[in-house]
Amino acid sequence: MSGRFDPGFDALPASLPIFPLTGVLLLPRGRLPLNIFEERYLAMTADALKGERLIGMVQPQEGAGDAGDPPVYRTGCAGRMVSFSETDDGRYLITLSGLARFDIARELPRAQLYRRVVPDWQPYRADLAPGNGTIDRTRLLAALKPFLERQGVAADWAAVEATPDERLVSTVAMVAPFQPAEKQALLEARDLAERARLLTALVEMSIHSGAERAEGARH
Repeated sequence: MSGRFDPGFDALPASLPIFPLTGVLLLPRGRLPLNIFEERYLAMTADALKGERLIGMVQPQEGAGDAGDPPVYRTGCAGRMVSFSETDDGRYLITLSGLARFDIARELPRAQLYRRVVPDWQPYRADLAPGNGTIDRTRLLAALKPFLERQGVAADWAAVEATPDERLVSTVAMVAPFQPAEKQALLEARDLAERARLLTALVEMSIHSGAERAEGARH
């Protein structure tokens, strides 16, 4: 659910720091813990704490890696810092709560150690409200159980079954070990229903490919 401290649409900032990380997905209302240790991102975190506490999570384009200033996908998701702590060895431990997606309209000239962009929030105004739409929950749960078992995840199945639709879809999408391009497709899905369909397909494909590998190993 949206937090009482989250800004409304008209209060979303005109510029945003970005944190490019391969394979890391943040979705609206999802929670993402981060371990910050690189100098430029320590500076980014400290500056964000002085302002709106917003950080834009984006993925480098396929194969670009995280080092330097890689080209990034156009669409990311902004998260608001909802927890923050310092470690004795000079790291920040933060948690972002997903707020809204954005498209990168343009990247700003470098004035800090980290990158900033001009975000276009307009296509994602609906992100500020909880996701709705019909999902095939029965099919998703049926695929999810063997998928989690193959991943070695001992899930509390009663808790999984009681999880609301959006939280279930977002949590699995964010934590599952999908490929970066698949994570990006989940991010760019139009709405909850489309994201759930894609997630279910990815989970089912993972199960089938795992079964085929196991069958091949027996021959």
